[in-house]
Amino acid sequence: MRRPLKVSLTAAALLVLVTGWGVWQWRAHAAHKPSFRDATVKRGDLYVTVTATGTLEPEEVVDVGTQVAGQILSFGKDKNGKAIDYGSVVEAGMVLAKIDDCLYAADVNLAKAQLDQDKAGEVRAAADLEQMKAKLVQAEADWNRAQKLGPSEALAPTTYDSYKANYEIAKANVALDEAALKQALATTVQAAATLDRSQRTLDYCTIASPVKGVIIDRRVTIGETVVSSFNTPSLFLIAKDLTRMQVWISVNEADIGSIHPGQPVSFTVDAFPNQTFQGKVGKVRLNATMTQNVVTYTVEVNTDNTSGKLLPYLTANAQFLSGERHHALLVPNAALRWRPQFEQISPDFRDTPAAQQVAGHHPPPDSTEPRHPATVWVADGDFVKPIALTADLSDGTETEVEGNGLAEGQQVIVGMQLAGNPGDADAANNPFVPQNPWRPKPKRTNPP
Repeated sequence: MRRPLKVSLTAAALLVLVTGWGVWQWRAHAAHKPSFRDATVKRGDLYVTVTATGTLEPEEVVDVGTQVAGQILSFGKDKNGKAIDYGSVVEAGMVLAKIDDCLYAADVNLAKAQLDQDKAGEVRAAADLEQMKAKLVQAEADWNRAQKLGPSEALAPTTYDSYKANYEIAKANVALDEAALKQALATTVQAAATLDRSQRTLDYCTIASPVKGVIIDRRVTIGETVVSSFNTPSLFLIAKDLTRMQVWISVNEADIGSIHPGQPVSFTVDAFPNQTFQGKVGKVRLNATMTQNVVTYTVEVNTDNTSGKLLPYLTANAQFLSGERHHALLVPNAALRWRPQFEQISPDFRDTPAAQQVAGHHPPPDSTEPRHPATVWVADGDFVKPIALTADLSDGTETEVEGNGLAEGQQVIVGMQLAGNPGDADAANNPFVPQNPWRPKPKRTNPP
């Protein structure tokens, strides 16, 4: 009587094991059953940018040098009465520094003495000329009387010839003294020019500011000797107006076609990471540079610095606004890139061009043009079906699309995931995804 009971218990145990194994297999199959990961189509503003880096520069800089050699004796005073230094505000004509001028002052004194001497020589030459003119008048009168008498018993022939010779000599002496006077005058002019040159050289020992501005670099110290040779030594660097700055940005040749004067630019600097500054393209320089076979152009961006926050030579991370759309229909770029397996396509849509592209029967459309054909896929029961669209501007994350069959709020497939696994986090909430400065930031709400 006990044997049937033992058989029943064994059968029950086997039934439990088989049932458990079946449940486990069903759960494992369900856990690995593929499902589609989707995203919502929305309307919004789209901003397309070109990213590049550059350096902040003053709009106009004057390099103040020296034309003489010598030792720096002292610095001048700025508007606040302090010695000229970094950041000093200076006016045009304000003394910046003084160079030892003892040798140049001596040259001025020598030039003055030489000028006085040459002026005296000029006076003497003029007096000699007047004297020779008087002698010429006397010699001419004697010669005229001699001509009236002629060689006779009243005037010996030798005397007659003597009067004639004296007259000719007097004329020659006058001409000689006229030349001597011109020479003296020229010597005086030369001496005056030498004095003027020496005086100017002496004046160069006082370094004055040629413009109104701010000292952004002082390159000498008191006691240092500067030597002026073929290259003028640079003493100070003056920015004329730091309320107006420029960002010199290196733009790759592939992006330079999207840059034009007047184009809006936003940029940030590491010194103020939470603040975005605005500017506009002023000029695209044509002298391109090549570094490791990469051609870049320098773009000048003008920006306002009335606040004084921006300092010269800060590194700027800039974004040029090359295109924008408002209230556009937007889909994630992942939805445009995703392609299903041919078996996942709904049988009713396997003859469409999009399905044939998946099967490899048709080449994909050219996506290099701004407006090009594109396809997104939406769920159709256990399958997916395509929606043909026209894609336009893209900011690298989302793309503007147009076409029938797709509306705001609709779900488009962006990838595959296993059931039960969490989907990828939204890129907008991912701190490692680059943010577009032109896109309005979401408002932060306080927790309840």
